[in-house]
Amino acid sequence: MCRELRVAQSAYYEWLKKPVSNHDQEDSRLLRLIRASFVASHGIYGCRRVFLDLREAGETCSKHRVARLMREANLRALPGFRIRRWSVGKPAVLIPNLLQRQFSVSRPNKAWVTDITYVRTWQGWLYLSVVMDLFSRKIVRWAAGSTIHRELTLDAVLQAVRRRRPPGTIIHCDQGSQFGSDAWRRFCRSNRLEPSMSRKGNCWDNAVEESFGSLTKERIKKQIYKTSELAIADVTTTSTRSTIPRVAIAI
Repeated sequence: MCRELRVAQSAYYEWLKKPVSNHDQEDSRLLRLIRASFVASHGIYGCRRVFLDLREAGETCSKHRVARLMREANLRALPGFRIRRWSVGKPAVLIPNLLQRQFSVSRPNKAWVTDITYVRTWQGWLYLSVVMDLFSRKIVRWAAGSTIHRELTLDAVLQAVRRRRPPGTIIHCDQGSQFGSDAWRRFCRSNRLEPSMSRKGNCWDNAVEESFGSLTKERIKKQIYKTSELAIADVTTTSTRSTIPRVAIAI
């Protein structure tokens, strides 16, 4: 039989003693860890982030091995929300881009970034406006509401100003309608803030805040809260614990 199958006799007897190879046993062990990481992320993590989870746990497997095992086990990450993107962004007419993607700052309150993200509830959309300090990468203040309007952003920034009382801090945002109004510019001028604005359709100009939105959606994506109060309680936990790593936004 070995001669017909062109298999060495030593290999055949070795297979009789040990039908499952060390490599297959290691694959089975890694697959259990991969499933645990995948389930803990509610099916959001792909092979790259599962690989980082394993590395943090002390495993030494390669990213390609993780991708192969997930593909064989049919573990596929859930797709994100699709939005329209522009390849070339135009600078704002009224507010210049003072930040210029300088996301590493030397002291607290030198530069803040702000943006609005969305949370789904059975009562409708919940809009979350946050203000992040680029020095610590932590949320200074945030505000939530059932409608998206400029008062929501002004409330979050005003809380941050009252807490930190910064002199001449750059406050960077995208070209949303909340940030292009006269009320926003007057608010920044009266509170000694220097407004800065990204180019249109260019998410990399505000990459740190976009990264926080990504972390938030990892917790809330594919999940619909029963009430706005439950959503705010969960987002509060995420906001207080989340810190954007500096390497994560290197563009």
